[in-house]
Amino acid sequence: MTITKEEFVKCVDHSLLKPFLTQQEVIDGIAYARELGCASVCLSPHNVRLAQEMLAGTAVKVCTVIGFPSGAHTTFTKVTEAKDAYANGAEELDMVINVGALKAGEYQKVQQEIEAVVQATPAIVKVILEDAYLTKEEIKKGSELVEAAGAAFVKTSTGFAPTGSTVEDLQIMRAAVSDKVKVKAAGGLNSLQDCLDSIAAGAERIGISKTKEILSEF
Repeated sequence: MTITKEEFVKCVDHSLLKPFLTQQEVIDGIAYARELGCASVCLSPHNVRLAQEMLAGTAVKVCTVIGFPSGAHTTFTKVTEAKDAYANGAEELDMVINVGALKAGEYQKVQQEIEAVVQATPAIVKVILEDAYLTKEEIKKGSELVEAAGAAFVKTSTGFAPTGSTVEDLQIMRAAVSDKVKVKAAGGLNSLQDCLDSIAAGAERIGISKTKEILSEF
């Protein structure tokens, strides 16, 4: 597919989620995302206020993670994380579902938890299914639950599972939801072609940490 570098950057959530990143590395990463004009910078909750201060007055959104990376937190914890993140300046929240509950067929539990996070703040919520652990049918069902719960995005992966986003999974997710719900690809996107294939499969956002290397391929 044909896309300009500028158009591509507007799809990028620049990821700064590795737990070993130093404060200076996070500062440098935020500055890089600001300079590029990425869609957002996605970072750990304790760095949200820093990002909010550095990105004030720009179009780059502050994104953080909820229930990350396992999704095995209580609903109360996820809602509390969401409220705290929003209070500190987060505009977008990437939350991990209770993967085990989805696999067990506890669909009401999964949907209600997503609803609780969506309703906790005005922030945009992107719901991570963690496709690596799911069957194709579970990916489809999880995507449907995300829409039913009122979230803005369904997302493939945390980047901390054995595998990440695949074109096939993205196609399943895109087909399972209406145009009201957007799709985000993340995890295992190591080249420009990986990213372009994801966009062609329906992803409107791309979560990558190797942004500089990937952009060098243009």
